[in-house]
Amino acid sequence: MNTIQKNIDELVASGAESGVQVAVYRHGELVVDATAGGLAPSALVYSASTGKAVTATVVHVLVARGVLSYDTPIAALWPEFGAHGKAAATVRHALTHTVGVPAVPEGTTVEDLSDWDTMCRGIAGSVPWWEPGTKTGYHAHTFGWILGEVVRRATGRPVSQVLREEIAEPLGIADELFLGVPAAALGRVARLDDAPGNAAMLAAMGDFPGTPRALMPGADYANRADVLTADIPAGGTFSARAIARMYAALLGEVDGVRLLSPEHLREVTAPAFTGTDQLMGNPVTWALGYAAGRPDGSRPETSFGMVGINGSAAFGDTAAGLAFALTKTRFSLADASTVNQILPLLP
Repeated sequence: MNTIQKNIDELVASGAESGVQVAVYRHGELVVDATAGGLAPSALVYSASTGKAVTATVVHVLVARGVLSYDTPIAALWPEFGAHGKAAATVRHALTHTVGVPAVPEGTTVEDLSDWDTMCRGIAGSVPWWEPGTKTGYHAHTFGWILGEVVRRATGRPVSQVLREEIAEPLGIADELFLGVPAAALGRVARLDDAPGNAAMLAAMGDFPGTPRALMPGADYANRADVLTADIPAGGTFSARAIARMYAALLGEVDGVRLLSPEHLREVTAPAFTGTDQLMGNPVTWALGYAAGRPDGSRPETSFGMVGINGSAAFGDTAAGLAFALTKTRFSLADASTVNQILPLLP
């Protein structure tokens, strides 16, 4: 797929992008590991909500091992979460953005995001916007702490440790797949730059529902050491080839490692909730922790993944046996044009 390399080289040469990684696995084999703009294939790139799939995958692996189930009430593991009518909320509701707690607590600062206990305490004490399980609305930040605290309560280990021990180490990517980046690895994190027009777009958007504008990520946010090193598991930092390898190991075996059985994968990737997003007003279909379809919305019957507000994306396609990831150093707010330019080059 030399056309992918040519394409990303041209994007960087034109100034549309500053650095890009693209990785593709086909039937468990790495067939594309392309970079442009001076990025090393092993460079770590903050990729916003593309990382939600990493957190979801941790949950699925724990379900496969019988540590918890999708219908486990969150409050059974985390009693404080049951306050204000949330006692019936389940792990399944968290994975499908139907818990009803899409907003961070009022007054939350960027510094607060790096304080695990503060965020979990505030989220547990939140009043739900709707009865859990009845409606959906994108839990932009809260998705990560809800599921991350479920993981911590169920295992006694932070979600980043579970990710490393149960997924990254078996797949040989323990130094390239992170939620919170170890301080010793910060030197390998690529520096992001803002696309022209980000500031104007943010000003026009005002406050995103449930997320004050001060907490909307951009290059400045993504370059902060405290943000990068903290477990904020609604986002992640990784190489394209690492998260593509994770998706490949969901689809099938990668060097003898398979994360889920074929039956479990079918359950995880089937439509789990369809409705109108209560924050943004658009129709959505959620699988368990992943959006249905490729980043452009195509192949919803066979593809599952997540995009990031910065323009990154990763997905798996069960029919094609294909795992794809794109990371980038230019923070292009809500702009998927680069990913959409690459998609037609895939099988």
